[in-house]
Amino acid sequence: MTYIPYSDVEIDGGFWQAVQSRNRDVTLGCVRAQFEKTGRFAALHCDWREGQPDRPHIFWDSDVAKWTESAAYVLKKHPDETLMRQVEDVIDCIEAHQCADGYFNSYFQSVEPAARFTRRGDHELYCAGHWIEAAAAYYEATGRRRFLDLICRYADLIDRVFRKEESASFSTPGHEEIELALVKLYVCTSEKRYLDLCLHFLNRRGAEGTKDGDVGDPRAAYWQGHLPVRQQKTAEGHAVRACYLYCAMADAARLTGDEALRGACEALFDNICEKRMYVTGGVGSSYDGERFTGDYDLPNAEAYAETCAAISLTLFASRMSLLSADGKYADAVERALYNGILSGVSLDGTSFFYTNPLAIDLDTRRANDCREQVYRPLTHRVEVFSCSCCPPNVTRFLASLGGMLYSRTDDTVYVHQYMHSEAALDGASLRVRTAYPEDGMIRIAASGLAGRRLALRIPGWCRSFELDGAEAVTEKRYACFTVPTDDFACTLRLAMEPVFYEASPRVTADAGKVALAKGPVVYCLEGLDNEGDLHGVCADIFETPEAGTDEALGVPTLTVRGWRKKACACCGGPLYRPVSGDYRPVKLRFIPYYAFANRDETDMAVWVPKL
Repeated sequence: MTYIPYSDVEIDGGFWQAVQSRNRDVTLGCVRAQFEKTGRFAALHCDWREGQPDRPHIFWDSDVAKWTESAAYVLKKHPDETLMRQVEDVIDCIEAHQCADGYFNSYFQSVEPAARFTRRGDHELYCAGHWIEAAAAYYEATGRRRFLDLICRYADLIDRVFRKEESASFSTPGHEEIELALVKLYVCTSEKRYLDLCLHFLNRRGAEGTKDGDVGDPRAAYWQGHLPVRQQKTAEGHAVRACYLYCAMADAARLTGDEALRGACEALFDNICEKRMYVTGGVGSSYDGERFTGDYDLPNAEAYAETCAAISLTLFASRMSLLSADGKYADAVERALYNGILSGVSLDGTSFFYTNPLAIDLDTRRANDCREQVYRPLTHRVEVFSCSCCPPNVTRFLASLGGMLYSRTDDTVYVHQYMHSEAALDGASLRVRTAYPEDGMIRIAASGLAGRRLALRIPGWCRSFELDGAEAVTEKRYACFTVPTDDFACTLRLAMEPVFYEASPRVTADAGKVALAKGPVVYCLEGLDNEGDLHGVCADIFETPEAGTDEALGVPTLTVRGWRKKACACCGGPLYRPVSGDYRPVKLRFIPYYAFANRDETDMAVWVPKL
């Protein structure tokens, strides 16, 4: 199975067209401006010297590369001379300063030229991987080979040093990324040595006889070196690194037919989504190491849930859809997409969250200010971070989003995500018209697909559906039927009523609480809409939520009958008291989780006590 590429898919209306337009017209420029201000673009000249400002950092190249990849996706759909010149300026820098043997890294060439390929943890191969992805994207978008040829020289050097000579001081990347990038380079160039290098890195990770020192090291799980990849069954360590590794494993399993790799990917995916993922699609619950911890360890106010980690999960899940047409994979993409990824950027597209907590209690936060070494998630988005991997990851992800909607085999076209869009399929076409995610009605028109099957995902959150115009059989959460004519239309209606969810009893952070969602969108409470704080509130789960709109934010709302604990006039009552049913009725107003923290600082909660 293969995805219909983003270049053949046009998101031409509705929710996601607005998001993509904002990403193109606002966010991409904001990210570039901040990277210029902080010296990231200037570092590509490789002329920094000790004592000068803006000392290059080991991961700055990856930031610029992701911005460049974003620009390539935008240019494919919206040619722009200024944006093209900005990308060409980046390529000029690489061409002017690339070493004779093909090496390019602005940090090592400027700051530590004698240290290249000596420290596993210094993001060298991670940066190289992002340059590879950017070069492949730019070639596919424009047909211009210069960038691709320059980066192929670098990839060939890495192949020689790590696979043929094994002359570097380490065997596998500390921060995975180059593995999946090498698969993209193989697909782009048809040069098998790039796939071979990916497989080399996969096979060496966690194996005996490497230079990495992983075997028996209790810290090895941090960078997924605790076991050979085919033996890994639980998601461990740094969440972004882990899911990037799993992406490459899934790619390799699909391209080579390696059943052991495929089995490991299936086990890892199930472990994440059944035991280690937030209801928002966030992963990596711990600030310490930005990592997975243990099963059901999903704290809310201390949730790390890095934006990049949610993106990496969608990339992994989307690849799993190509291994098996099971709707659970597209469900995971959807959960992260509408919640844990969108929350990473403000509604105006100018600022970002690195981490995405599921609760904010300003009282507790103020108390924690008196304690050392306490993790304090941001309560408002910022324009740039010292480690600013998330903003350009958001821009490239949103710009290429169309490539996750549809896939195809010889006889079947799959619709994985419902967006107002149109896809071209070798002379045929598929058109979707919908107000999703606010409404569950999806109108589908197919042209030139007579005799082929159409498979429409029935989301896991959907309790019932109707399909007008076709007789379908449900297979692994897809409604499947044969298209009878070359001019065909049908309507899928997904029941999309608001639903309260409870967590497994083993998630102690959510005991006695519920989360509210409508379709794929998770909702939350903010103090600003609910008497200033969220202390002592409970939701009535037996009352049907009332739909509305927040005109200022431009988002839907859900209002639910609830209760608030009455307080004494004196300082809110005693610290401890006998249990009582002393509540007063209130209306609780929920907004989509992706819209939280777009106003003044305030309490927030996804999981709310029930009464």
